[in-house]
Amino acid sequence: MATFLLIPGGGSDPSYWRILVSELADRSHRVVPIDLPCEDDDADLTDYAAAVAAQTPADTDRPIVVAHSFGGFTAPLACPLVDASMLVFASAMIPRPGERPEQWWAATGTAQAQRDAAATQTYDPDDMDALFYNGVAPEIVAEQIERTQSDTPATQIWPASALPDVETRFLLFRDDRLFPEPFMRRVVADRLGVEPDVIGGGHMAMLSHAGEFADHLDGLVRRPG
Repeated sequence: MATFLLIPGGGSDPSYWRILVSELADRSHRVVPIDLPCEDDDADLTDYAAAVAAQTPADTDRPIVVAHSFGGFTAPLACPLVDASMLVFASAMIPRPGERPEQWWAATGTAQAQRDAAATQTYDPDDMDALFYNGVAPEIVAEQIERTQSDTPATQIWPASALPDVETRFLLFRDDRLFPEPFMRRVVADRLGVEPDVIGGGHMAMLSHAGEFADHLDGLVRRPG
């Protein structure tokens, strides 16, 4: 029914989309988990966007681009290259023209938001597994392929003058510890000016809540009108 291009976060192998890919396929959708050149120090965000375009099937009719985490810097650049019908930021970093991706963390106050969220619960905000994989079964975490993420795309000014002129949604993960809900609602209001949609799960909801994630994306396609 629809084609989804799934853009991964920093240092992420496209295989981490595998459960969501299966769920969307069960709902009769075509899914392409994008493999970015994250380990190539010569590749910048323009090259990342070109990689998305190169992996998009030639017979695709206006795909839906879904970006996760650091993939939020690539997806808006890819949208015009693939003639996207929709952009979905899924717990993704929303870029701002003139800003370097590495500046995003301080500009949005991420570290303080993580500490504030951890203070109300029982996890260490410096524990990367606790931040990224809360709610994911240990056996699934053990299967993950972690790749090296080059610093190159983070150190260069985001190369677009604006976000693309395409329908844009934000999907917030309710139990996300990397980007806690109150923090992300503030960032979305500031940078997108939209009300986010919400599903369960932590930052890796595609591994812990793939069915709910797929239902949400399927629902975007099947909306009346």
